[in-house]
Amino acid sequence: MIVPYYKSANHDFNLICGDTFRLLPQFSFRFDMIFADPPYFLSSGGISVQSGKVVCVDKGAWDKSLSPEEMNAFNMEWLSLCREKLKDNGTIWISGTYHNIFSVADCLNHLGYKILNVITWVKTNPPPNISCRYFTYSTEFIVWARKSKKVPHYYNYDLMKHINGGTQMTDVWRLPAVAPWEKKCTKHPTQKPLGLLSRIIMASTEADAWILDPFAGSSTTGIAANLLGRRFLGIEREEVFAAISKARREEIEDGRTFASYRRKIPDIVKTEDMQTEIYCCHETVPVMPLPFLS
Repeated sequence: MIVPYYKSANHDFNLICGDTFRLLPQFSFRFDMIFADPPYFLSSGGISVQSGKVVCVDKGAWDKSLSPEEMNAFNMEWLSLCREKLKDNGTIWISGTYHNIFSVADCLNHLGYKILNVITWVKTNPPPNISCRYFTYSTEFIVWARKSKKVPHYYNYDLMKHINGGTQMTDVWRLPAVAPWEKKCTKHPTQKPLGLLSRIIMASTEADAWILDPFAGSSTTGIAANLLGRRFLGIEREEVFAAISKARREEIEDGRTFASYRRKIPDIVKTEDMQTEIYCCHETVPVMPLPFLS
């Protein structure tokens, strides 16, 4: 049995502190969806601007640059492990920049996944380019792929069209980066916004789905999942980030905070008239615990 770092009282949020490469082979449970924000391998002394100040963008030893061969080996290993943890009709989302996303896409193809879309996330509030030698970086990419080339996947086309004002949603999403209210428990250096994860989860899962994040960070995936009535398992190697995840999940135990966060996510607000697709599960009956957790 694996000992969790933290699990919510109703078992809808589970967090393990440890190495994904060591932990994933230890259980056979399969998930409806995986979201992964793996290292981008770009911490090599660069600088950026945050809150008007020039800062170093090095994230830590886990994000240090690798050779192309090392990066490919890293991506092949974790994507292979994750494929075994997906249901046959499950899908995976992987975020990245040009530093790592081409390697990710190549590995997906080699492992038999079917790439469905490459989402371009256009940040509405990107940091400025202080070198003034090239265009400002304002986008990230999110590859969406399904486990099998032949088994159909779940996609909530009607809900995405509803969110998009009655027209088909494209693969270009204009969404802001992390808002100040999402940083109350301290910000992870590569934290993703709840608005982005909420859209991903609503697009590709149904209520009560199980979602895995193998590089959980501060568990934005898990917070979004719980706000949307889904269940979550996250794996995070760094205990300092696992502690942030725990604090964030405990924060939404307060019903007022839970409701406040839902009201601040535009896509959730737009779906409140479609209660069959999305609902608040803050006080639902406890779900069955994951069988491999003590």
